[in-house]
Amino acid sequence: MPFATEEGIIVPAVTADQMRKVDRIAVEDFGLGILQMMENAGRNLAENVMDMLDGARGEVTILTGGGGNGGGGLCCGRHLHNRGFKVWLVLDTEPAMLGPAAANQLHILKVAGLQPMAPAQAEDAIRRADIVVDALIGYGLRGAPRGRTARLIDLCNKHAARVLALDVPSGLNATTGETPGAVVRAERTLTLALPKTGLQGLPGDLYLADIGIPAKVYEPLGLSFESPFMKRYWMRLEGAAPR
Repeated sequence: MPFATEEGIIVPAVTADQMRKVDRIAVEDFGLGILQMMENAGRNLAENVMDMLDGARGEVTILTGGGGNGGGGLCCGRHLHNRGFKVWLVLDTEPAMLGPAAANQLHILKVAGLQPMAPAQAEDAIRRADIVVDALIGYGLRGAPRGRTARLIDLCNKHAARVLALDVPSGLNATTGETPGAVVRAERTLTLALPKTGLQGLPGDLYLADIGIPAKVYEPLGLSFESPFMKRYWMRLEGAAPR
C-alpha cells in the first residue's frame, strides 16, 4: 500500500537496498554531499522536536549511533543547542569509532561546548528529557541490536517520556517491518527523502522530510515521484497505524 500526504499526494516507498542506491546516485552522479543531506536531516529533525513541544524550550536527549543516522541526530543537537535547548548526547560507541560524517558533527558540538555523556549516565539523561531522539541505527539494521545499542533501546522504552525516531525506529527492519530484537517505540518517526516499506502499519505518527534530493535521482530506480515539498520541508504521511 502506498503512503500519501494529508493533501493526497502519493509518495512511493523504498526498501533499504533501494535507499542505498538513492544515496549512492545522489552522491556519485549528482554531487550531493553527505554533510549537505545530513544538515537538512538534522535541521528538519530539530524542527520536529520543537513542533512536538509546541514551541516550548526543554531538555532533549539524543541517542546516536556511529553512522549517518547518528550524524543526523548530532546535527539536530546543534540546532537545538543554538536555540536554547538543554541537550544531552549519548553515544552507542566510543567517539573514536564514529564514521567521518558523524565525527565531523560531534567535533562541531564539542567546540560549541557539548560533550557526550558517559554510558553510566544514559538512564538519567533519558529519564530527565522532555523528548528522547532516537538516532541510533536508521535503515542500516543488520540483525538484532546488540551491546550498548540494545541497552539504550531498552532504557529508552522503559524511561523516555516521549520519543522521536529518525528515519526508522532503531531495531525495525526498514524493508520488512520485522523486529529481530529490541526496537524503539516512537511516538513520531521522521523518515527521510522517501518512506521505507517497513514503516507501513507502524504505530505512532509518521512524517516525511526533504533532505534536498532532486526528483531525477529516483528515475534510475523506476520511481515516479511528485515532490510533496512545494510549501514546506516536512509533512505528515498517511499509511501508518494510529497510536
